[in-house]
Formats: sequence, C-alpha cells, structure tokens
Amino acid sequence: MDEEAVTPHRDGEEAPAPLSQRLTELLRLVARGDEEAFGQVYDLVSPTVYGLVRRVLRDPAQSEEVAQEVLVEVWRSACRYDERRGSPQAWVMTLAHRRAVDRVRSEQAGFGREQHAAATAEGSRPYDEVSEEVTDRMERERVRRCLETLTELQGQSVRLSFYGGYTYREVSRLLSTPLGTVKTRMRDGLIRLRDCLGVDW
Repeated sequence: MDEEAVTPHRDGEEAPAPLSQRLTELLRLVARGDEEAFGQVYDLVSPTVYGLVRRVLRDPAQSEEVAQEVLVEVWRSACRYDERRGSPQAWVMTLAHRRAVDRVRSEQAGFGREQHAAATAEGSRPYDEVSEEVTDRMERERVRRCLETLTELQGQSVRLSFYGGYTYREVSRLLSTPLGTVKTRMRDGLIRLRDCLGVDW
C-alpha cells in the first residue's frame, strides 16, 4: 500500500493524488453511504489488512474472516475517521490490529475454558498451574495498561512491531509516517513502557 508517486504536471494533466489523500476523500464518501467509494477503499486496503491480520493470526481461513470483519467495520464507522488524528491507513490498520488481537484473545479464552473443563473432569488443577495462569493474566493486564499510556503513534508503532511482527520500514509504510519518526516514537515508547513496567532492558 505504498503511496503513489506524485508526478509533475505535464501537458495540463493532473498528477495523481497521494494514497492518503485519496483514501481520506473516499472515506468521506463512504461515510455518506457511497458504495462505489467503498469498493475503491476495499481494493486499496484489503491486501494490507489481510497481511496484517495474517501475521497476527497465522491461520489463513480465520485471517480472511477477520479481514472481512475489519472491512465491514470500515464501511460502518467511516464517519468516525478523523484525519487530524492520523492517516487513513493508520486508522484502518489500527482497526485491523484490534480485531485480530480480539480474535486471538477469544480463541485463548475458548482454549482456557476447554482446559478448565478437562481439568475439572480429572480433578483439581495443580496449584502451580493455577498460580502461573493468574500471574500471566496479571502481567498481560499490566502491559495493556502501560501501552495505554503511550501516544497514539507510539502505541501503533509498538503494537505493529512487537505484536504484528512488522519491521520499522513496514510500520513506516503502513502508518504513512517517515521512517525516522517511527524509530524515534518506537524508542520513546519503549522507554516509557520500560519505566511503567519497572524493568531493565
């Protein structure tokens, strides 16, 4: 989903608008119920949405399902996009990442219920196993709270890099943000996370 190069005006021809600008205009139309505009948004973002979701979920069938859910959410909530808060690509990728993480949590919860049912059938679970699960859950909650203290760009960058497995360069492209800015925000975000979590890296 690289931005199109803006070519110089030649023979009175208009240069193509950058991708961010095109998507912003299309999302305005989608917010008014324009199905044709949504079709264009779909074509522009669906490959990247699927790619991000696939990196989180790994499973192709689930990834396709979640990617479709994300695109339905784009259709329903286009009116909530605020260009002052970031690029349209960043907004869509944030929706995609949240959906993918929600699916992972849902799967984990289902797996946990199955394990609990099996353990209950066999008798009580060992103390160490219960203790470890509680500790893991508390640690995840602590990380989640600390992530919420980051700025929007710091949080998006850290989530895409650490949870999505993207490189700095890929994060830069996905968020339509200069590579240097992504690196700086990532560094600042990790420092804030370290301080919040009270760990030494």
